[in-house]
Amino acid sequence: MADEKKTALAKQVYQTLCEAIESRNWSFEKDEEKLLVHFGVRGDDLPMQFVLVIDVERQLIRLMSPLPFKMSESKRMEGAIATCVATFGMADGSFDYDLEDGSIIFRMTASFRESVIGEGLFQYMISCSCATVDKYNDKFLAIDKGVLSITDFIEKK
Repeated sequence: MADEKKTALAKQVYQTLCEAIESRNWSFEKDEEKLLVHFGVRGDDLPMQFVLVIDVERQLIRLMSPLPFKMSESKRMEGAIATCVATFGMADGSFDYDLEDGSIIFRMTASFRESVIGEGLFQYMISCSCATVDKYNDKFLAIDKGVLSITDFIEKK
């Protein structure tokens, strides 16, 4: 019974997610079996990819945006520092950094456990994530390319 309730609520949340993206007149890919959507957005500089997943078991909305590059091996420590600095004090979301391969992913979650979720939550998550990723993705790339020092990044954050 509990699993049926979780699944029914998750499917309802997924439908609301799809309606929220459709209301923006954006094209996106749906995977109704996995309760997942994927879409791309053109920012001020680099293209951004987003995946939103409705996690039935944990009753979570999970948004992820992997950056389209990896920090080179020689810049991995600067990448770790930059992602920590960018994330510190962030109102919502965070950058996850893999020190082994240099990948950076922006992540945001929201619980829908025993909740009614409206389109407004998805509009907020998408807008906030787009703005945050767009603000930092080119700076992370500039650090990787040696165009921006970590000291300048910290001062200009």
